[in-house]
Amino acid sequence: MIFQTIQGKKVRRVVGMMSGTSVDGVDAALVEIMDAGHSMEEGHSMEEGHSMERAHSEDGHAVESGGPLRVRLLAFENRPYPEAVREQIFSLFRPETSTVDRIGYMNFLLGELYAQSALSVIRKAGLTPEDVDLIGSHGQTIWHEPVPCGKDGFPVRYTVQIGEGSVIAGRTGLVTVSDFRVADMAAGGQGAPLVPFSEYLLYRLEDETLLLQNIGGIGNMTVMPAAAKPEDVYAFDTGPGNMIIDAVVSALTGGAQAFDGSGDFASRGSVNRELLALLQQEPYYTKALPKTTGRELFGTQYTEKILRWQEAHRIPETDLVATVTDLTAWSIASAYEQYVLPKHHASRLVVGGGGSYNKTLLGFLRERFAPYGVTVQTQEDLGLSSDAKEAVAFALLADRCVRGLPNTLPSVTGAQKPSVMGKISLP
Repeated sequence: MIFQTIQGKKVRRVVGMMSGTSVDGVDAALVEIMDAGHSMEEGHSMEEGHSMERAHSEDGHAVESGGPLRVRLLAFENRPYPEAVREQIFSLFRPETSTVDRIGYMNFLLGELYAQSALSVIRKAGLTPEDVDLIGSHGQTIWHEPVPCGKDGFPVRYTVQIGEGSVIAGRTGLVTVSDFRVADMAAGGQGAPLVPFSEYLLYRLEDETLLLQNIGGIGNMTVMPAAAKPEDVYAFDTGPGNMIIDAVVSALTGGAQAFDGSGDFASRGSVNRELLALLQQEPYYTKALPKTTGRELFGTQYTEKILRWQEAHRIPETDLVATVTDLTAWSIASAYEQYVLPKHHASRLVVGGGGSYNKTLLGFLRERFAPYGVTVQTQEDLGLSSDAKEAVAFALLADRCVRGLPNTLPSVTGAQKPSVMGKISLP
């Protein structure tokens, strides 16, 4: 009965939550999702729009519009992890410190923290849980192995996201969809990236090819050809986003500075061409599509090698940060040249995620994309939100799940067929 009620609504209120590889905290977005051809309920109206245009409701809230539905962002907030929790999460990224008791404990603890985030963003919107239909929570990835290992006679791919959905449902009283990636991997996909599905719904244009670049811990690019059909969209991880920059800055400052938010540290240095050329030799950058990566490749061990090189060659700390910042920009431009330009000439690279606030990184990106005639913009340049984008995506994925509708793009993940991703927990 509960699913029939949700499925029967033309407008659904959904909380989407995301915690990325940077482990900064929980992003929570409360949105209204409206089927095309229907007006907003309870006195709210929405102007008709097209992908990437901004409409406004009568109460002044901004509207992201496009595709077969309309989405209105009601509230967004980020709740940082307590430092002690963040340290425990990082310990789970290393097999030698990731024990089953620690994973089990953190799975349930994060369920509690995600529930608090969901209730908090609902309050911020001036609503109560009774006003909301469901929650979609990505959880915290602690391990992702998208390549079949071939061990024991089966082509096993595997992934681990923690943040127990049953705890979230129990504390909020709301249907909760979580653990999205596994269904796609069971269908032969890489379980990532998942955000391109929502990007197809919201950003597709008839006459313009767009590059949608998220720069979180890992960088990932969605290629949205002009007038794209679902099978025309493709996406992949470009390599490190903020992950190496954050780790280097933290190491150099003894943990006093966890990241180079606006790029001030990097702006005081110069790129070391010898180190950059060495880092560009990483085989991942020329690996065939589809491909995804994560902390398993570009995590602590990778950064430790960079720091040892810096110590041996005695390059200034500011030069080291500038170099790893430009590495991210180069990896994105190189990906465009290898995987996109032979098929599509893009007009714009639209950057979202925490990296969109790094002015030095944006400067490097503009320099590297200028020869291709590609303009570099941010989500904010379009009047949208870099912070809320991924949380909104998981609200959309959860909405599709409870309606029994596919919420993957096999052309992106490499799966054999579309899947209905997500495990449903009832309150």
